[in-house]
Amino acid sequence: MQSIAQLVGVVGAIRTSLALGGHTDRDDARQRRQAQDLPQTHSRTVRPVKRRTGTIPADEAIQSAVTGDVWLFRGARLADRAVRVATNAPVNHVAMVVAIDDLPPLLWHTELGQTLQDVWTGDHHRGAQLNRLDEAHRVWTGKYGQRAYLRQFTGEVTRQMEDELLRVIAAYDGRAFPTTRGLAGRWLAGRVRHEATGQAVYCAQLLAITFRRMGLLNPKRPSNWYDPGKFWSGDRLPLVDGASLGAEIEVV
Repeated sequence: MQSIAQLVGVVGAIRTSLALGGHTDRDDARQRRQAQDLPQTHSRTVRPVKRRTGTIPADEAIQSAVTGDVWLFRGARLADRAVRVATNAPVNHVAMVVAIDDLPPLLWHTELGQTLQDVWTGDHHRGAQLNRLDEAHRVWTGKYGQRAYLRQFTGEVTRQMEDELLRVIAAYDGRAFPTTRGLAGRWLAGRVRHEATGQAVYCAQLLAITFRRMGLLNPKRPSNWYDPGKFWSGDRLPLVDGASLGAEIEVV
């Protein structure tokens, strides 16, 4: 398995290769050097997996992870319970898997903490971050004391969809998590179909933005209409183009 340093270099090369911003001749030279280590993205179909019921071992959930898998978390802390009460949801946090070619499975989400290294930037910061899935699982179920659930994704993920996913990560990584008042205001605005403005973004909103940009979620609702509970199976989140999420199974 690649070291964190190698992983950061590969992801950085992907970001550069997408030409998301201005660059210099030195950047071009760096990109050419990194290209030797860059996994080649390609059009592919994520084949349907054998869907589990009940529980799934953490190692199996991580090793079989595919882009689009949704992880949900339920904690016992006051802040966790407050989120669930305010949104009438069974979970308080949601994240999605990014699993591209030879990279270890990663978790794309946003949170208040900065325990985990962001493999996109190579540092530790609050807000939107891309972490290794195995490390994120250990922190969220260990340090944070959360119960983890998985909804397995089935559907097609093309090269264009992967590229758009990487563009979203490049644009949103490092954006702050909203304040308590800001979070409530964003979610309430979403209830009346007003798209949130500003830089801050919360977990379910970030997933909605990512899924929409990948073409997996109908854009008719604003991104801040979503809360973590919308990604729980009881809300029957409608994905498009034949994609679907399985029933949640607890990761143990």
